Amino acid sequence: MKKYIRRAAALATALVLTLSLCLPAAFALDDPQPHCTAAIVVDGDNNEVLYDYNAYEKRYPASVTKIMTTLVVLRAIDAGELTLETQVTASKEAVTLPEGSSTAGIVEGEVLTIEQLLYCDLVPSGNEACNILAEALCGSEEAFVERMNETAEDLGMTGTHFANPHGLHDPDHYTTAYDIYLMASAAMEYEIFREIVSTPTYTLEPTNKVSEPRILHSTNALISNWYVSGVTYSKAIGIKTGYTEEAGRCLASAATDEQGRTFYCVVLGSEYAQDESGNWHFYSFSESSRLLEWAFDNFTRTTLLSETSENVIREVPVTLSGDTGHVLVQPVGSIEATVPEYDPAKAELKMDLPESLEAPIQKGQVVGSVSLVYNGINYGSLDMVATDDVARSDFQYTMKVISDTWALWWVKLLVILAVVLILALVVYLIFIRPMRRGGRRRYGYTGPRRGGGYKGRRR
Repeated sequence: MKKYIRRAAALATALVLTLSLCLPAAFALDDPQPHCTAAIVVDGDNNEVLYDYNAYEKRYPASVTKIMTTLVVLRAIDAGELTLETQVTASKEAVTLPEGSSTAGIVEGEVLTIEQLLYCDLVPSGNEACNILAEALCGSEEAFVERMNETAEDLGMTGTHFANPHGLHDPDHYTTAYDIYLMASAAMEYEIFREIVSTPTYTLEPTNKVSEPRILHSTNALISNWYVSGVTYSKAIGIKTGYTEEAGRCLASAATDEQGRTFYCVVLGSEYAQDESGNWHFYSFSESSRLLEWAFDNFTRTTLLSETSENVIREVPVTLSGDTGHVLVQPVGSIEATVPEYDPAKAELKMDLPESLEAPIQKGQVVGSVSLVYNGINYGSLDMVATDDVARSDFQYTMKVISDTWALWWVKLLVILAVVLILALVVYLIFIRPMRRGGRRRYGYTGPRRGGGYKGRRR
C-alpha cells in the first residue's frame, strides 16, 4: 500500500512540475541559452521549474546514475536491510572494470563499510564501488538494477530506464534532465548524502588490503579544484558529475544562496570546448553555475494572490434575509510562485461565483473560487468565502417553501385532484343525495299490511 501511495505522490508531484514548466514564459526574461543539449533549473524548496531546455528528452546520464545507486542503498538502510557500518568484501567481478572506467582504487578482497563505499561511489565516482554496493544489497548487479528501476518508477521518473549501477554507456540506459532532478532532490533528503556530495576530499583509511590512506578527490569542480580549477561556485552544495563519449559532460548540481533558497540545476550533453575568445571551458561546470546564478538573480518567491491583494473582494446578492441584500466574499489562503518581477496590475482574476446566495450564510462558508491568470497562464485558484454571517428571515423562508412547493407539477396535480373531489362531494351532497331520498318517500309503504295487526289470545 505504501508503494502505491508513494507512486501517487510522485505522480502528483510530476503533474505540479509539468504544469509549472511554463511559468517563466509569463514574464519577460531573456533565455540564458546554455551550451548543452538539455538543461533544467528548479526551485527545490517549492518543486517549481524555473527554466527548462529539452528537459524531457531522452539523454544518457553517465555517472550521474550514481545518485540513484546511492538512493537505493540509503532506502535499503531505512528499511533495515543494511547499515552504514555493514562490512562488505569486494569480489573479483565487482572490481573488474572496462578500460577507462573511473575508479576509487578498491582491490579484490578488500573489506570496506557501506559508508566508505558510498564515499567511493560519489566523491571520485568509483565504478567498482557501485558494483560492490549492488552485490552487497541484492546479490547481483541485475537484481540491483531492477530495484533501481522500481525506485525510478516510485519517484515518477517516467522517462528513465537503468541498465547498470554506474552509468557506463548502454543504449538501454537513459533518462531526462527532469528525471535526474527528481532523483537528486529525493537523495538530498538524506543527511549522509548531502555530506558526501559536498565533500571536496575524502580520506579512505587503511584496510585489510591497502596499508596506506588513500586521498579521494571530488570530480565536481564546483566544490573542488583538484581536476578542474577556476570554476568553483561558492553557493554550490554538490551533487554529481558524469561523462561518457555518448553522454557528453553532465552535471547535476545544487546551490543555496544567502537567503537560504536551494535551487537545482541539471546540465546534460555539454562539452569541453573553446569559446569565441579561444578559451577552453568545461561547460558542464560553467553553465551550471551560470544558470544557478541567473535563477538566483532573476527569481524571487512572490505572493501572487491572497486575501490582502487589491480588488479581490466581491459582493454577492443574498435572498431570504430580512437584514441585508448581499454578502461580501474574499479569497482564503494564498497563491505563491517563484517568478521574476511580478506586476499585479497585469494579473487577471477569474471569479467563479453564484448569481445569488440563500440565507442563512456562515462566516467563512465557501461560496465559490477565484483563479489568477497572468499573461494567459493560470497559476492556481483559491476558495472564496463569506466575510460575515447572514441570518435567514423565517417569513421569507416560509413563503419560499410555499412558492417552491407550488412550482412542483405533482403538487399542482394533487391540488387539482383535491379540488375536483371537493366539488364532486359538494354536488353529491347538494343535488344527488336529496333526490335519492325524495324518491324513496314517494314509493314507500303507506297502509297496514294485509293480515297484519295484533290478533291477541283466542278463547
